[in-house]
Amino acid sequence: MVEIGVDIGGTFTDVVCRAPGQSLRVMKVPTTRSDPSKAVLEAAQILSAEWGVSAADISRFVHGTTVATNAVLERKGPKTGLLTTAGFKDILEIGRQIRHTLYAAVLHPEEPGYLAPGALRQEIIERVGQDGSVVQPLDEQSVRDAAAKLVAEGVETIAICYLFSFVNPAHEQRTADIIREAYPDLALSLSCEVDPAFREYERTVVTTFDAYIKPVIDKYLSNLEDGLTEIGVPAHLQIMQSRGGIASSTVARQRPVRLFLSGPAAGVIGAQMVGDSADISDIISVDIGGTSSDIALIRAGEPLIRPEGQVAGYNIRVPMVDVNAIGSGGGSIAWIDPAGGLRVGPHSAGSEPGPACYARGGQEATVTDASIVLGYLDPDYFAGGTLQLSPELSFKVIEEKVAKPLGLTVEQAALGIHQVVNTQMTEGIRLVSIRQGYDPREFALLPLGGAGGIHAAALATELGIARMVVARHPGVLSATGLLSAAIEHETSTAFAQPISELSLPDVRAALDDLDTRCAELMSNENVPSKDVEIRYFADICYVGQSHYLEIPLSLDGDVGGALYDGFREAHNRIFGHAAKTPAQIVNLRSIHRYGGERMLDAPDAVPNGADAYKGTRDIIVQGHEGRLKAAIYNRELMAPGMDVHGPAVLEQSDTTTIVPPGWSVKVLDGGNILMSVNEGNAA
Repeated sequence: MVEIGVDIGGTFTDVVCRAPGQSLRVMKVPTTRSDPSKAVLEAAQILSAEWGVSAADISRFVHGTTVATNAVLERKGPKTGLLTTAGFKDILEIGRQIRHTLYAAVLHPEEPGYLAPGALRQEIIERVGQDGSVVQPLDEQSVRDAAAKLVAEGVETIAICYLFSFVNPAHEQRTADIIREAYPDLALSLSCEVDPAFREYERTVVTTFDAYIKPVIDKYLSNLEDGLTEIGVPAHLQIMQSRGGIASSTVARQRPVRLFLSGPAAGVIGAQMVGDSADISDIISVDIGGTSSDIALIRAGEPLIRPEGQVAGYNIRVPMVDVNAIGSGGGSIAWIDPAGGLRVGPHSAGSEPGPACYARGGQEATVTDASIVLGYLDPDYFAGGTLQLSPELSFKVIEEKVAKPLGLTVEQAALGIHQVVNTQMTEGIRLVSIRQGYDPREFALLPLGGAGGIHAAALATELGIARMVVARHPGVLSATGLLSAAIEHETSTAFAQPISELSLPDVRAALDDLDTRCAELMSNENVPSKDVEIRYFADICYVGQSHYLEIPLSLDGDVGGALYDGFREAHNRIFGHAAKTPAQIVNLRSIHRYGGERMLDAPDAVPNGADAYKGTRDIIVQGHEGRLKAAIYNRELMAPGMDVHGPAVLEQSDTTTIVPPGWSVKVLDGGNILMSVNEGNAA
């Protein structure tokens, strides 16, 4: 039976096909921005036409999507209503007194009030106390009146967020029942289900975001499922979640706010798998696509998880793989600022019209155009030859847009574009490593994405990283990661207890309830319950501290002591200090996992390397005068054990890898390659 992984990026949609006894097959097709599901269905049809893969043979279809993120970035969600406890309807706009641009001359609101403007917020007569007791019974008529007003305003979805519903959810649940009786087609998001934790603003934000994207996700997944059914695919659709696990589309519809990092998380899982196969457990992954770069850190074989992420500048309290996304990619546009400085991004040419060299009407100089000028890309072999590039357009647009305004040659301008974008990426790497208390020089760099191999060596040199691992198919590693990820479901609950007064019976009771909820979600996956792995975590902070850290929780031995020691160790690593003062648990979390693969499939045919050498091409490398003659290799024909010394260019259908002078390449068993700095050239 055949397994398909599909990852949609801003420029290309990546497809990986895995069948028993065969090597991975990979494909890139341009993303259809108007309806991303069209590119997915187009890829499925190409599988049948070119690879002979029958739709009926597809037993598994896993998908990573950016639809949730794009709905927020482009503000294309539907009209959204918000129901709150009487007197608290402005929580969404009051927010927190935190500003990311503290010294900006003009400050703009950083609270997502646009999700549910004032006219679309209604107060409900009810009140639950902090201990869960009912202070004011729910006025059911006020619910009916509020729902009628919102429907009259044209809302398609409603967020329900009452005070202390995470302690006692009865009022929110009854509100939902009343609304569903009157308006069964209205989408609802309850804070007691989306984010049952204290801090009203954060809970209101994440619940309203969930409501805002729910109709968008439901429509997208419905279109995709209908399309797959139409072409005869029997497999149930599975979706990657932000934490790095996959779920059925049924569950994804219920909890769409967990899909914001669907695509980037898949790349991290793919990097984790490649690291395992190369026996390297400490990795910094850099996923460089056409529109953005996603940077993550994997420590001791596990990706770092953060308790909240940021989307479109808004903090959203959902556990996510700790990915730093920056607007720097192959399609990023180079421009001159008013002071005459060269800038790159965050705007991107994407796939429509794309870089100038695509010859699709693009009129801006991009990073890909610079790569053409520097000699890094073969115009006849881009995306495996499926897209013919026009290098003369790259030279022309860089000359007009960058070189002439700055008084540079075209080659100098192209090198400057690369220097600027590489600097932006290295700063992004420092944020996920040094910010977390890790020295990047102690990690291996793992590039992925269509442009990862082009920039990786320059990034490593700048950071003092001495070795890199490049996957067999780095350009589609996110799609490969989809097929390697475990099915995972996570639930959490507020649990306020000082560690010094920890009650194990209370902890076990709370975890039992979480396990029951996770088991219900797992029941949609049709997996054997006996094989499900269960892990527990606790969110901990010092007493009086506002923010917390997620610490693994074991119910064996001295539970409180282990939690306290783990918290102090994490606090010291991240913040540089750890006091011996009282700490408390804020939330408990249960995670149920099933399956997942940690090793790459071996290729069905091992090349002997005889035909790998393709000739030479002149390239330009930072720090070296003029053009250098680089050896060109077909990466897919390089044999295990083969050594290559820079300058060299490794070409394959999904990406290109640059090996500058001072670096060497060794092909590992299984097809991955290890790049390392030559002795005497270490930074």
